[in-house]
Amino acid sequence: MRSAITALLLALVVAAAAAFTGTSLNLHRSSPASTSSTARRSSSLVMRERACDLLGKTANRKARVVTFSNKHIHKVQQVNLQWKRFYSDDLGRQVRLRLSTKGIKTVIKYGSIDAAAKKFGVNLAKY
Repeated sequence: MRSAITALLLALVVAAAAAFTGTSLNLHRSSPASTSSTARRSSSLVMRERACDLLGKTANRKARVVTFSNKHIHKVQQVNLQWKRFYSDDLGRQVRLRLSTKGIKTVIKYGSIDAAAKKFGVNLAKY
């Protein structure tokens, strides 16, 4: 009787600890084949930061709007990002970058995406 109560208390403590840490109890053993098949079904979509790939410009989070009643309301000014393709002479192919409009003007100023990427230390092979 005493060992049954001890086992019951031990199971209760383990269940409470698992609930407290936020992890679920795995009561069923899973085979490695089933875990790899679930990994293949997961989406390969990756959320990207809203930042310029060349200049690294991000949103201005300190902007304010002043209303007629002189209330100061915070607002976020997002970067004007555009998807743009450029031909890289170094790579011999086109690269697709997410650039701000100022980044596009910078590429035009330097004459090519290769020169601008070299200036700002961007590895074009990733894109």
